[in-house]
Amino acid sequence: MRFKGWDRTDLEVQDPVNPSGRRTVRAIAPLIVSASRSTDIPAFYGDWFMRRLAAGYVTWRSPFGGDPMYVSFAKTRVFAFWSKDPAPFLQNLDMLDRSGYGYFFLFTLNNYGDEGLEPGIPPLSYRIRTFIQLSRRVGPGRILWRFDPLILSDMITVDDLIGRIRKIGDRIAPFTRRLIVSFIQIGRYRKVQRNLAAGRFAGIREFSGKEAAELASGLSELNRRWGLTLSACGGEHDFSRLGISRGQCIGYDLLRTEFSSDPSIRDLLSLPYQAQRYGSPDAERFFKDPGQRRSCGCMISKDIGQYSTCPHGCAYCYANGSVSLAGRNYQAHLRDAASGIYHESII
Repeated sequence: MRFKGWDRTDLEVQDPVNPSGRRTVRAIAPLIVSASRSTDIPAFYGDWFMRRLAAGYVTWRSPFGGDPMYVSFAKTRVFAFWSKDPAPFLQNLDMLDRSGYGYFFLFTLNNYGDEGLEPGIPPLSYRIRTFIQLSRRVGPGRILWRFDPLILSDMITVDDLIGRIRKIGDRIAPFTRRLIVSFIQIGRYRKVQRNLAAGRFAGIREFSGKEAAELASGLSELNRRWGLTLSACGGEHDFSRLGISRGQCIGYDLLRTEFSSDPSIRDLLSLPYQAQRYGSPDAERFFKDPGQRRSCGCMISKDIGQYSTCPHGCAYCYANGSVSLAGRNYQAHLRDAASGIYHESII
């Protein structure tokens, strides 16, 4: 048995054939919206997001082609915001609160400044201050620290990575409750291979089983003083003996802990495979997001981002066809926004 999907609703939108007219379309109406795995909406498209929230819907285009999908916010209760620099979005939180939406942040906080792997993000010290500021605003339960991806190279060893994680964790551990890590996967993503080659980042590689175990052991040791909930996102390794579970960035436990006071979320969590059975294979299959890779443990949500729109320029990104294409798309967004034009989708 699997989750049957979100409700559908009729949605009135502008008719592209007749700009002065309207037409009715069918839209999905998800409870949980992801904003976004594909691009950094809080950093770059917060204005677009707030305009679309006021309009009540977005359109989403699959990177694999096909007709656009209409996504209505009519029944949305929780937004999952993914970001490496959510500072520009903080000004919108009061309005979100007044609108009654729940939300949480998946804050990717890495330390690859010396390697130039993340050229478009602010300095580490600035991002740590933003993390603390955001935690004080929304609470430590609604800001998740992601160190993603874990990368090895000719210059970055397992011990180096553990030291970098320690430097960040010692600052922010009191301001979050969860740390999610993921191991870089190069072989399965042609875009990652292409972008690494284009940036001439030599020697970057995936972890061996032994190296992954060494990293997990070091992380578990660090957590003796932090006391965080640890998980590894999207990997095939089992580190449960070290207190590291399989990753769930949009997870059942998080929703239960932070949002179960919302009747709609409580009803979702009470579907046939409920709390006492969650963690069983049947329950995981029921709630699993079918749009994510097989090893992903996230609950079902609807992502509203678009590929090749994030100008952070991270060399390991799987969602950008190229850094230059993402930059051009972002500049096009800025030009339209300056004229007061906000499209139904990001691009």
